[in-house]
Amino acid sequence: MDAEALAAFMARAFPQVAADFAIERVAPREIEVRLRVDERHLRPGGTVSGPSMFALADVSVYLAVLAMIGPEALAVTTGCSMDFMRKPAAATDMIARCRLLKLGRALAVGDVLVFSEGMEEPVARATMTYSIPPARG
Repeated sequence: MDAEALAAFMARAFPQVAADFAIERVAPREIEVRLRVDERHLRPGGTVSGPSMFALADVSVYLAVLAMIGPEALAVTTGCSMDFMRKPAAATDMIARCRLLKLGRALAVGDVLVFSEGMEEPVARATMTYSIPPARG
């Protein structure tokens, strides 16, 4: 699936959050996704909250998997390890750069670096595992 197909899928399957994300780039086993930061994504002090960064990382791996296997709404997160490494810039968009490390029949593993727009160093890193449902016959 390309960026346009992924965005259309998100709008159909997850209309409640689809507008929060913009797919910036799709390549084989890689994707770059933007979180359009709004006031609801902020924590006290005006920086992007941890749960919002988690959502960005999670959506990025999900979309990277779908870009490779097609529109499979029932792929689900089965594991996550996330490190928050530095404070994001105040109220700026977040960019996730995701790379699939493994894409098997049943599991996918993705590595994500999360950047605060305008900062060179990543603010967070996540490794996520997704379960891919078996093909229906």
